[in-house]
Amino acid sequence: MAITLGLSPFGLVVGMTSDQVGLSLLETLLMSGLVFAGTSQLVALQLWSDPAPVLGATLACLVINLRLLPMGAALAPVLDRTRGLRLWGTLALLVDNAFALAIAELRAGRRDVGFLFGAGFGMWLNWMAMCAVGHLFGNALRLPAAHPVFFASTAAVLAILVQLWRGRADLQPWILAGAVALAVQGAGLGAPWPVLAGAFAGAGFGAWRDGRRQA
Repeated sequence: MAITLGLSPFGLVVGMTSDQVGLSLLETLLMSGLVFAGTSQLVALQLWSDPAPVLGATLACLVINLRLLPMGAALAPVLDRTRGLRLWGTLALLVDNAFALAIAELRAGRRDVGFLFGAGFGMWLNWMAMCAVGHLFGNALRLPAAHPVFFASTAAVLAILVQLWRGRADLQPWILAGAVALAVQGAGLGAPWPVLAGAFAGAGFGAWRDGRRQA
């Protein structure tokens, strides 16, 4: 519940940003409901112009959301007996926060796909509501760029890390991911490349390290 509610400021930011770039409420809700990924939505909105760069925004969302592939693989013990609409419906609602909660459950010995779906669906409902509120009150809630509410996305990531933390051994892939992301950003490559490079560097190193330990 705390992680779900913690996403509320992030949803407000996406809703306000959608209003500022000229999206209607319906367009905002369609984007939020179908994409359901705050970071990629913000990147797409930052690229928005007139005429809309549909191909560029779509590619940006695709690249950032590639991080969901290793998440799905990690959740294989939870999803291996799920088929059809239940499987694809659960995967459609998979976000970082629901993944973190499901991994915590998996480590505790529980493999309930219903928990994963329920967590994702609850977050989706909250996300849709907050994006709508942010859009509806966008004019009244216009905030300066440095306002604390824009820390919401970073705070959400930190909350996820708390759920995933297993000890000091996790620091190595996390530090590597952050360093690679900063290096890519420093090289002049804008979104979404720093996020993608950092995610795959950290995940790749973690998988290699765990594989050596099991060998």
